[in-house]
Amino acid sequence: MTKQKVVVTGAAGTIAGKVLPALRERYDLSLIDLRATDRQGAAIEGVQIADLVIRDRDTYRHLFTGADAVVHFGFASADRNDSDAYFQAELNNVQMAYNIYQTCVEQQVRRVVVASSNHAADYYEDLILDGARDFVDPDDRAQSDNFYGWAKETYEHLGFVFATGKQNGKPLENVQIRIGGPRETDVALCAPGDLRCMRRALAAYISDRDMQQLFVRSIDTADIRDDAGVPFQIFYGVSANSHAFWSIVNARRVLGYTPQDNSEIRFAELVTEHIQAAHR
Repeated sequence: MTKQKVVVTGAAGTIAGKVLPALRERYDLSLIDLRATDRQGAAIEGVQIADLVIRDRDTYRHLFTGADAVVHFGFASADRNDSDAYFQAELNNVQMAYNIYQTCVEQQVRRVVVASSNHAADYYEDLILDGARDFVDPDDRAQSDNFYGWAKETYEHLGFVFATGKQNGKPLENVQIRIGGPRETDVALCAPGDLRCMRRALAAYISDRDMQQLFVRSIDTADIRDDAGVPFQIFYGVSANSHAFWSIVNARRVLGYTPQDNSEIRFAELVTEHIQAAHR
């Protein structure tokens, strides 16, 4: 059977590095980034250099030719202490998302799967941790209090425009994955006995194998239409965490997502240590 061709942007980035092993095994990949090495300086095999922020799409459209799907991890960072530079960097990220969506339409790519973030709705987090709210559903209004989160929610809103097909005359299937905490260190980094910090870390956790499954299913699932028939979905990228306050009900229903890990079990010893420290 012929493998699907999948374009991966930001292929040298940290999050892409966690998902690439599963993608390499399953698809014919075309990797794009501004550099061919990861943050540790290790070479990433097969990376093609391109700046996807550039508005002249003719400079990189050939990299998307013949693709069945695009997985977008690309991201430009900036010093968040410099408010103006921070905003301009995130504006570039929005421009890059538009460039990718529009190139996909022009090159007849079927679907885009975007690495969004829980920060697209991070305004609600303090409310949840303070007991003023219980959970966040992907259908809730996205709200953030920082430029990073604002850019992520803008990717999502823009993705919906493309998914409706009204602007370009043809829908571009669109999945947005609000990645939680893809790290093994967050619980350990909380100060001993800081149960608020621990709860957030446990809620956000996603293991590498669960994240790989979520991205693969987001590429492969044939029908991702919402209740109105628009091929658009937002999924929270977390494991089957007992402490989760982000809903993954729609990922289970639409994709058949079956996360294998639970942060409370994964970090049971650390949880016990935090509870004991809090009692002391």
